[in-house]
Amino acid sequence: MRVLVLFVLFASAELLVSCGVVGSPVPPETVGVAPTIDKQKRQHALETERRTADSVEPDPTLGMHDIDLPPSQPVGIR
Repeated sequence: MRVLVLFVLFASAELLVSCGVVGSPVPPETVGVAPTIDKQKRQHALETERRTADSVEPDPTLGMHDIDLPPSQPVGIR
């Protein structure tokens, strides 16, 4: 009788483990295309707010002039 009880306990434990459940259930509000799009829109809004807050005005001393570079040397000419 004791062996039968142990067998039933182990069999039920194996069924619980092997039923295919990997983790906790996911609520349907967070699954699908619409929630993903909403999440991406919120992230983009936060990023644009950060960019506008972090935007730095260009340095007025540069005056939008091109930087003078040294002349380039020809490569591979005989």
